[in-house]
Amino acid sequence: MKNIKIVVYVTLGGTLLLGACTNNANTKAPATVNNHEDHDHSHGHDHDHEGHEHNHVVESTADLQKQTSTTDSKKAEPIPNIPPFTFYKVKSGISFTNADLPKGKKTIFVLFDPGCHHCREEANALAKNYHKLKDINLYFVSMNDPALMASFLESFAKELVDKPNVQVLYDRNQDFIQKFHVPSQFPANYVYDVNGKLQSYWEGDKNINEIITLYTK
Repeated sequence: MKNIKIVVYVTLGGTLLLGACTNNANTKAPATVNNHEDHDHSHGHDHDHEGHEHNHVVESTADLQKQTSTTDSKKAEPIPNIPPFTFYKVKSGISFTNADLPKGKKTIFVLFDPGCHHCREEANALAKNYHKLKDINLYFVSMNDPALMASFLESFAKELVDKPNVQVLYDRNQDFIQKFHVPSQFPANYVYDVNGKLQSYWEGDKNINEIITLYTK
């Protein structure tokens, strides 16, 4: 097992496995969500993060557990609608906000740790099935150092590299755990419908065929 150094985004299994990358401070089972709330979508602007210090990376399990206990007390379940957020494209440093999400498509957020073996396996399985994922927005999100994220797809999911509907995003300001959800295991998957409402989420490993079904149904 691997203690999480918090980071954000990637999907893989059909049932939670004990081998998933685990945050021991918080344990939760997968769920399907049907209740909805409306949230305003704020607009972001282009911003280059080159030259900025990445002070928001959680450097130890103890730090993560402290952050998790604080945030999870406020939000035990994932938010039912995509909230305003600002992430940054790893390759360009350009900001990417909720206003930049392409309309009329389902949106998948995969919280991941670049060093997590299960996250790598899931990314690889998704890459092998890219032909089934062309019509969804797929975002791998992490709070880890962008230098560790930059080669993630090239190393483990090369079929996803430079695909127009796939991005690796750096969560510099910890927006995901502050606004979306604090997962107990990586990879953690969040499936939002075309209207930005949460359809389902799960944490840890899942069979790739079930993942594809949940992504595309």
